[in-house]
Amino acid sequence: MSVVVSTAWLAERMQHYPDQTVVVDTRFQLQDEDAGRKAYLEGHIPQAVYLDLNKDLSAKAAKHGGSHPLPDMEAFAAKIGHIGIDHDTTVVVYGQGNDMFAARLWWLLDYAGHGDVHLLNGGFDEWLKEGRPVTTAIPALNAKTFEPVIRENAAVGIEDVQLKLAHQSAALIDSRARERYLGQTEPMYRRAGHIPGAKNFVWTDVLDDEGYWKNTDELAEHFASLNQDEEIIVSCGSGVSACPNVLALRSAGFTNVKLYPGSFSDWISYDANEVETKDE
Repeated sequence: MSVVVSTAWLAERMQHYPDQTVVVDTRFQLQDEDAGRKAYLEGHIPQAVYLDLNKDLSAKAAKHGGSHPLPDMEAFAAKIGHIGIDHDTTVVVYGQGNDMFAARLWWLLDYAGHGDVHLLNGGFDEWLKEGRPVTTAIPALNAKTFEPVIRENAAVGIEDVQLKLAHQSAALIDSRARERYLGQTEPMYRRAGHIPGAKNFVWTDVLDDEGYWKNTDELAEHFASLNQDEEIIVSCGSGVSACPNVLALRSAGFTNVKLYPGSFSDWISYDANEVETKDE
C-alpha cells in the first residue's frame, strides 16, 4: 500500500471503516500561524481533526535545536492518542495541497513507530476540486492509547552531522529553495547559505508539473545521483520541508534515510559552524 493515497481511496475508507480511520488536517502558513486553524474552522474534510505545526508538531524554539524542534515524544504520543489514534488506526494526513506540513506529521508518526500513515495526494485542494463534502463540524473524539516505539535511527543530531561530514560517511541534502541554499536570499535566519557539503534537492521537485506526487520510477530518476548504499541525511531550514524528501527517498528505494530535525537553523545557532554559498 502506497503512503500517498487518492481522494477516492480516502472517501471509500471513510465510508467502510470510519471507526478505524483518523483524518488529520495540518494546514499552516509560516507567515501567519493562525491561518491554518482558521481555514480548518471555515471548512474541512468530514471527521478531520486539526493539528498545528507550532503547537502540536513542534516544541518551542530555544537557543539550539532549530526553529521547529521535535516535540516531546511522550507528550506527542498522548496528544495522538487523545484524537483517536493507536497502532491499529489508519491515519490519513492532508494539507492545503501537497505541502510540507502534512509530511511533517507523517514523519513524526513514522518516527514514533506507527506503520499505517498516509498522505492525501493533492490535499484539501484536490478534495474540493472533486466536489467532495466539506463541513465545519468539529468531530467528537474517541480517545485511545498510543504507545510510541521510537525509531531512534531515523533522526540525527548536530554532533552526528558534524562527525559524518568530517569523515564523509554520509551524504547530506538540503531541501530548501535554491536561492536560499546558495545564500542569495534568507527570509528567516540571521545567516544565509547552507551546511558545507550539502547538495541541493528542492523538496517541491518530488512533485510533478501539476503538483501531484511523482511515481516511484520518477522519484528514483530524480535521486539517481545519490548512492542507495550510502546513508542519506536530509535537512532544510527547520526540519519541516525536509520531510517530503525523506518520504520521496524512501519511496524511491533508499533505506538508510535520516532526518536532521534541527537542520540549518540549528546549524547556524553554533557560531563556530561554517556556512557555504557555492553549489556542491
